[in-house]
Amino acid sequence: MGMNAASATSVRLQKVIAASGLSSRRAAEALIREGQVTVNGRVVRTLGTCINPEVDHVKVKGRHLETAEPEVFVLLNKPPGCVTTMKDPLGRSTIADLLERVKVRVFPVGRLDYDAEGLLLLTNNGQVAQACLHPRYHVPKTYLVKVSGVFEDEEIRMLEEGVPLDDGMTSPASVKKSGKSKANSWLEITIHEGKKHQIKRMVEACGHRVIRIKRIRFGPLQLRDLPLGSFRYASDAEANALREILRRSSPGAEPRSSRSTPSLKSRRKAGNTPSFPFRRKPKSQAAASNAFKTPGGSATRRTAQAQTRPTGSPKKAMNPGFASDTRQRTKGTERRSALPKRMSNPLRKTTRTSRPRRR
Repeated sequence: MGMNAASATSVRLQKVIAASGLSSRRAAEALIREGQVTVNGRVVRTLGTCINPEVDHVKVKGRHLETAEPEVFVLLNKPPGCVTTMKDPLGRSTIADLLERVKVRVFPVGRLDYDAEGLLLLTNNGQVAQACLHPRYHVPKTYLVKVSGVFEDEEIRMLEEGVPLDDGMTSPASVKKSGKSKANSWLEITIHEGKKHQIKRMVEACGHRVIRIKRIRFGPLQLRDLPLGSFRYASDAEANALREILRRSSPGAEPRSSRSTPSLKSRRKAGNTPSFPFRRKPKSQAAASNAFKTPGGSATRRTAQAQTRPTGSPKKAMNPGFASDTRQRTKGTERRSALPKRMSNPLRKTTRTSRPRRR
């Protein structure tokens, strides 16, 4: 049996079922839990079971699993009044109604609001979809937005620096004026995040309202002259550009941002960081501390202390023989430390009995 925990050619069972186009990965997991999937004649109920698609025979509901579908990238010009999902429990119009001629099972990469329109990418490659949506890789998304009122330069600067929202500060956006009238303004906004209703909330934070929103670019893809409600397959150059995002997001790839943090030395030269974050000592104290660093042991340090004391200090400080007396005391200390230590007796009691005091 080709099932194993991990190998070079092993793939998770639910991923193989989803790649065949039979169902989504979550639906495949439900089929495995229900016991409707067999591998080489044996029922498999454990999620995460790995198989070799080239060796193992998989059946779902008693039927052989077909081979994996080819990789597909679909560009759709989503119209407003359409839900970005393949199935809607409320019975509303979905993007699946516009993709009836696509025979391969695909899923949308990200979402567009119900009243939004524009470019929407659909694919069956989950890794590319994850790389396009992750904010770490800064895949740009450009929108053409019609805003109520006239957008001033200060408000555009607010969007470019970041706007505080309920779920945090937004990243800096690129904003350009695309048109202007007496009552409305057209803006071209490029962001790298994907928060819920982000464009609408950013505009509302500046005191305006979004009238119309249309996505015109998504990473390396452009909407161009694709009719509303129509779709087309990505070209070879566009598909390779999407795979390039996945290559950049791999662990061995270099990070996209090449900006390096300036070193502490360069910041000190520029004057941004003080050389000494603590307060400097007075000159008298600094001289005394430097005297302690001179070779000569404790006697030299104590002599330096005695010399730096004020006039009303004890007589020991002014006694010239104080250093020699100190050397004699240190010799006695060394003599006592040279004596052998008492050997410990393991049979001796550790508790000490109290002795009566002598009167």
